[in-house]
Amino acid sequence: MDLRKLKTLIELVQESGIAELEITEGEERVRISRSVPSGQMMMPASAPALMVAAAGSAAPAHTQAPAGSGAAGGEAPAEEGHVVKSPMVGTFYRSPSPGAPSFVDVGQSIAEGQTLCIIEAMKLLNEIESDVAGVVKKVLVENGQPVEYGQPLFLIGQA
Repeated sequence: MDLRKLKTLIELVQESGIAELEITEGEERVRISRSVPSGQMMMPASAPALMVAAAGSAAPAHTQAPAGSGAAGGEAPAEEGHVVKSPMVGTFYRSPSPGAPSFVDVGQSIAEGQTLCIIEAMKLLNEIESDVAGVVKKVLVENGQPVEYGQPLFLIGQA
């Protein structure tokens, strides 16, 4: 299992509030767990411990996730408007399928609740909706690119 997948899984565990995640991929097995203080089940805890065990290995390797570095992916846009941020880690897609038209384009008027894009995380397609009405001023991520939690995706201006 590659390092990017592991990092994505660690971030998903941190953001979701779950205490443990175990995934088997072929002969590789990954188990990510974190301690959750009692009474704070949904609050983010310290970085989870990660154990990776390949078939035939005597003992799992233990690593610690890097300290939270905040949102990655660039500075806040210089233009004024509402920034729609990624609610999760995953892969950004502008359309529902390859070859299909984009959900929204620059200059298009949108309504609150309208689908802007899809973020794929762990083989699940999550529709990201606008939380405001307005006009799409900028798309801040390229189609098919990985996105981080809190990364700006769209700049929405007044209608």
